[in-house]
Amino acid sequence: MEAVILAPHSRLDSGASDRSLRAKIAAHARWAQSDPDEASRAARRRIEARFLAEADPAGVLSASERARRADHLKKAYFTGLARKSARVRRENK
Repeated sequence: MEAVILAPHSRLDSGASDRSLRAKIAAHARWAQSDPDEASRAARRRIEARFLAEADPAGVLSASERARRADHLKKAYFTGLARKSARVRRENK
């Protein structure tokens, strides 16, 4: 497969929309070369460990209760990120 080469950033581009398109091109080219599950496995393990530790810092809960609480902490975290993102998009209109 032929490598995708992005031209250096120039003053002639249209700003944010061009950067967004360049990022999409790079992301698609990257994921065409590798397995996304394999590439993100370590990151998924780290974030899971983070929420498990936050749910039970003393290590006294059962595994199922720790997992249940960690799941809710993860949902709360990502819902908060979505809320912040929506607010920023609304403010930028």
